[in-house]
Amino acid sequence: MNEVTTVAFDQLPTLAGTDLGFTGYREVTQDQVNLFAEATDDHQWIHVDPVRAAAGPFGGPIAHGYLSLALVVPFFEELLQVEGVTAKVNYGLEKVRFPAPVPVGARIRMGSTIREVVDVPGGYQLTMDNVVEVEGGAKPAVAATTLFRFYG
Repeated sequence: MNEVTTVAFDQLPTLAGTDLGFTGYREVTQDQVNLFAEATDDHQWIHVDPVRAAAGPFGGPIAHGYLSLALVVPFFEELLQVEGVTAKVNYGLEKVRFPAPVPVGARIRMGSTIREVVDVPGGYQLTMDNVVEVEGGAKPAVAATTLFRFYG
């Protein structure tokens, strides 16, 4: 795991092109998957029925793709801290792919690169290229380009 990058708000433009490295690993649990299913009303058996999922295409339950994507936000906090910010906003996504499943019980981590930093009224918008990896996996679980805005 890399150390968190900490910068002052006015230094954000200097980060364009910066590879922030990888977060630490975190385990994806069945409890998390079940809570996500409750929150989103997505109770598909490949996520929430370990017995049936064991005989399914992945050999066990897997996390929802959107749960894996949602973890980009807490992972991001492990990679970049900006001082002097009055608000941080998840502004959206440019592109998302789910190349591989995240088996329940697997450990995942995220690597990020700041592709671009642009001025927006009152702040800066960062375009981030993110890859969520499954420990020991051949393909990433998530490849996502995200947009975050920081206001000073």
